[in-house]
Amino acid sequence: MTARMIESGRLRRALLGTTAIAVLTTSLVGVAPTAVAADARSQQWYLDAMKAEEIWKKTTGKGITVAVIDTGVDPDTPSLKGKVLKGWDASESKGDETDDYEGHGTTIAEVIVGSGAGGGIRGLAPDAKVIPYRVSNTERQNEQAVNAFDLEQAIKAAADSSAQIINLSVASDYYSGSEREAVKYAQNKGKLVIGGAGNNAREGNKKQYPASYPEAVAVAATTREGKVADYSQHGDAIDLAAPGSQLPGYCDKSLTKYCLSEGTSFSSAIVSASAALIWSMHPDWTANQVLRVLLESAGRGDDWKPGTISNYAGYGVVRPNAHVSRGEGKPGDPNINPLTNKPTGGAAATTPSATTSPSSGASATADPSATASTQAPDGKQTSGAPVAGSTESAAADADGGSGTGLVIGIAAAAVAVLAGAGFVIARRRRSA
Repeated sequence: MTARMIESGRLRRALLGTTAIAVLTTSLVGVAPTAVAADARSQQWYLDAMKAEEIWKKTTGKGITVAVIDTGVDPDTPSLKGKVLKGWDASESKGDETDDYEGHGTTIAEVIVGSGAGGGIRGLAPDAKVIPYRVSNTERQNEQAVNAFDLEQAIKAAADSSAQIINLSVASDYYSGSEREAVKYAQNKGKLVIGGAGNNAREGNKKQYPASYPEAVAVAATTREGKVADYSQHGDAIDLAAPGSQLPGYCDKSLTKYCLSEGTSFSSAIVSASAALIWSMHPDWTANQVLRVLLESAGRGDDWKPGTISNYAGYGVVRPNAHVSRGEGKPGDPNINPLTNKPTGGAAATTPSATTSPSSGASATADPSATASTQAPDGKQTSGAPVAGSTESAAADADGGSGTGLVIGIAAAAVAVLAGAGFVIARRRRSA
């Protein structure tokens, strides 16, 4: 999964997965499924750190649907059988929404809802469903005629669908008024819009859209070593952080083997899955309430003080188990967005309709189914500042009960922070 950044008029859209690091030693073809599964699962280090097995005893995302706006989603991979509902190809290019021209969208879908069958990726919300909306990336735009307004139209279509959550693991350097209106429309329809913050921090760190629109949740990436990734975009747009480095994803459109890759694509998908887990527990909540709990239960570290937000990790690292197992985070006002403190006008998202049909190749239909102040980091975090130490310590004590692990620590970086840009005190989300 390589990021494509070729200029094409105002459209310069990239997948938020960067260059593949290494091909896993096993593949989906010609290898016993159990051997592949063991290898792929062993690379999903974040599931252990997040105490996924403990979470799944209480919630698996059942009854929740996530719209995946990406390169398409193949419903026939073993891990996605019966999990992909009928979607739409907004790109109007060759094929349809089940024809993944890059392998990226199918990876994202598996990260969110994969069963792990046949050696596939195990999703964090394995009983949720996905609806694919295919859009073009820059390479696709250069290769063939596409719908120039596919992204905004896909967002609106997803807003009108049975999906509660919209995942956007795509990005562009360019602000678009009509695209932002589509994100606003989705918010007002009661949807939770989540996007990858971008992978170009080392190349100018320009804001990436749609994640940087005020109505979207922008997610930064953390590494396996427990640090904010140096490639991950930073600034006042960042709302949350999640694992995004050295994770398995399909190497290409053949969908035959996984490569270790990195990028905020993964981070966005993990936050979308976390939202699905919490929403499944509380199906009567609104998107605002689910988001507020995600923010308030995020890992921030003992040194962080109330009223400050990190330009690197936002409100902290997403920790669904902090709410699932310990009840951290309060839902608060159902109609007030916790990032802007403004009313959204949206009600609770609709549950998936029983008449929604799976995409070709899938076999299941959709399942029926006082605002608290947020703690935030005590100042900016320098890129690479520690997140709960090593992978091993994070996995050992993550958020299973102690409140430590999967948190951003700033003590070691305090000198660099003060010498650099100073503290970020009581920062509000960028104004609408």
